[in-house]
Amino acid sequence: MAFSYHYHLPESLIARQPASPRDASRLFVYDPATDTIALDRFANLGRHLPDRALLVMNDTRVIPARAMLTKEATGGKVEILFLVNEWKGSGPVPAIADRRIRVGAELRLGHDARFTVVAQDANLFFLQPHFPAGRLFAALQRHGVTPIPKYIKGAGLKESELRKKYQTVFAATDGSRNDGGHPASVAAPTASLHFTNRLLRRLEAQGMRRTSVTLDVGLGTFAPLREENIAQGTLHTELLRVPEASAQAIRKCKQGERAPVVAVGTTVVRTLESEAEKIMDTRWCGPIADATQIFIRPPYQFRIVDAMITNFHLPETSLMMLVQAFLAYRQAPRTLVELYAIAIREKFRFYSFGDAMLIR
Repeated sequence: MAFSYHYHLPESLIARQPASPRDASRLFVYDPATDTIALDRFANLGRHLPDRALLVMNDTRVIPARAMLTKEATGGKVEILFLVNEWKGSGPVPAIADRRIRVGAELRLGHDARFTVVAQDANLFFLQPHFPAGRLFAALQRHGVTPIPKYIKGAGLKESELRKKYQTVFAATDGSRNDGGHPASVAAPTASLHFTNRLLRRLEAQGMRRTSVTLDVGLGTFAPLREENIAQGTLHTELLRVPEASAQAIRKCKQGERAPVVAVGTTVVRTLESEAEKIMDTRWCGPIADATQIFIRPPYQFRIVDAMITNFHLPETSLMMLVQAFLAYRQAPRTLVELYAIAIREKFRFYSFGDAMLIR
């Protein structure tokens, strides 16, 4: 890394709960061209967006993918996080366990869902369902809990509340995508959590447009960087989809209207920059379905994204490097760590349930 992505955050600034209403969260606005900062509320986002902006949002849905399973042999309990974002809908389900489980072990989720541990790769286990694969999501809806990050302690929210609050207001539902698939994330696209339906209507009335892509978010979004990431220049794999209508809207902005494309969240940035060649290709027809391992870090030449909305991220993560790459691309006089220092001084709330930043 060219410079440190470390900063000290007082524990009191780790957001335990989202703002209520969602758009009451604070907004840190930075304009790299003028090196100016404005502090506002997210409800006033429309005042700060570029004219004629196209907002691109991630419509994935967070699944209650963390569940307590029972070992058939001993009756012991094991907490499992089903990595549904990596699962193709058939075969064994990749999962992370909170303790050691042996290959061959039989596990039970409730009374109607049984699994066999068929393989292990380091701390990753593969669980073969003994029921039709299509019922997995229904079983998790009944028995699972929302996989909020472990660092959010003492949230004080009931599971019924978490399922609403750790979910965007525009999350897609099963079968609602163009390919009929199931959007399935184990972490929220947190920059999108600030939007309310009221704010979306207000932005539309102001002439702002929006479109959606899907990137199913995995745990890697929070993971510290490893030496192999730096050496190989790749990150964790995440599945993505860009509907044909969204690609056309973005292409029209970039090639015809010269209107700014605003990525709502780092997951959207990863999606758009991963698929920039296809999105910009006028000969491409149909939706784009792919997997990405893109690692955006300085220096990086952005091809699609003109502005971004993002949250305040964990230290020394790939997310901080992505945002710093955008600042460097925009030739910003300040680094992200310097901006975070101002946000900390102004007592902005950090991480998944925290406040937002707009780099315009």
